[in-house]
Amino acid sequence: PQEVYDSVDAGQRVALCVGGCEGQQPLAILTVTEKFIRDVATEARSVYQTADSAHPGVNALQRQGPCVLAGPVAVLRRQVDPAFTPYALTPAETRKIFAERGWHTIVGFQTRNPIHRAHEYLQKVALETIDGLLIHPLVGETKGDDIPATVRLRCYEVLIQNYYPLDRVVLGVMPAAMRYAGPREAIFHALIRRNYGCTHFIIGRDHAGVGNYYGTYDAQRIFDEFPPGELGIIPLKFEHSFYCRKCGSVVSTRTCPHDRSAHLILSGTKVRELLRSGKDLPVEFTRPEVAEVLRAAYQGTITA
Repeated sequence: PQEVYDSVDAGQRVALCVGGCEGQQPLAILTVTEKFIRDVATEARSVYQTADSAHPGVNALQRQGPCVLAGPVAVLRRQVDPAFTPYALTPAETRKIFAERGWHTIVGFQTRNPIHRAHEYLQKVALETIDGLLIHPLVGETKGDDIPATVRLRCYEVLIQNYYPLDRVVLGVMPAAMRYAGPREAIFHALIRRNYGCTHFIIGRDHAGVGNYYGTYDAQRIFDEFPPGELGIIPLKFEHSFYCRKCGSVVSTRTCPHDRSAHLILSGTKVRELLRSGKDLPVEFTRPEVAEVLRAAYQGTITA
């Protein structure tokens, strides 16, 4: 807020809290080294490639306003939602787990949605040549119509328990907010997973995209702008995957010769419609155990 900005000078320390510091202990301390007014529209175009307020990331940026305090942050304590224990692993903790398991190569998977069969296909293709998988869902703020993180976590649990080799998968949560910045957020997500110890990172169709702001594979092409090794993590680029009735399996546009009439592709709107009506999701689209968690959540028999 403008009043806070005006009252703080360089060199001062500012307590950082969630929703105001009255009556609660701060999470961190910011030592202010500079303060400035940013050009919100220019920043939006640089990061999101648009200044359209209908874009959720741009809208969040506009709501934050132009006043900026900057400087080093000293963390006093972590804020961990009890719903995510014991999955709120730090980068040091995930690296330790990987070392204890003897993994030399680790592939990270970013998601803000339940994992359906196409996602599972990408992960298992990667596991054919990589030692271990970090399923690392984002559990910070997302769009209002995204499935709540607590429901998604139940989906990940039942999926891993029933369909993954438990000694080759780690489930952790990443506490950042979703920005929907497309290509630039794909780079951001990859760097975060590098810090968690991943050597590889899956980049699929429309990674971190929203609406029609980005091209289908722009988030893959941006990695080509960096010299090999500069990012410290290797992107694994996958084409659009889906179930093909003629192939009888999950495939991609690189492996399936059949036209779209044979493909099972459900929009998010169609999935939500089926769940609200209590109907089954096709087993070719999602595992039955995952579908049951989602159906229960949409019908209110479990809480978000």
